[in-house]
Amino acid sequence: MTLAYLPELTASMGVTDMNASLSWYCDVLGFSLLNRVDEIGWAELSTGVPGVTLGLSQNEKVAVGGGATNVWGVKDIDEAKAHLDAHGVKQDGDIQHVPGMVKLITFYDPDGNAMMFAQTLTAED
Repeated sequence: MTLAYLPELTASMGVTDMNASLSWYCDVLGFSLLNRVDEIGWAELSTGVPGVTLGLSQNEKVAVGGGATNVWGVKDIDEAKAHLDAHGVKQDGDIQHVPGMVKLITFYDPDGNAMMFAQTLTAED
């Protein structure tokens, strides 16, 4: 038997302050709220990537480190970094460059969840 997948994915992350996190993800990353269910401590955001949403789960504590890292594809990594800088977002060093493959930068949400922006390169880049 082969699994039949749908063209959709919800990446879920734990947060300690739902209001602050919703503001951060909407203001900094430009996501928009799809739904919020306070009774179960859940909110879902549209990411702008077709079929991909971000789920936020309210937790008392959020374990930092380990787990999956969401990598968001961007058209221009330098503009993305400047946007993070303008919002005072904590980053893990400078843009990393793998010639002909990718440019990457790691950054963190207010709970310390790591994410990355990635710009795919051509063989000439």
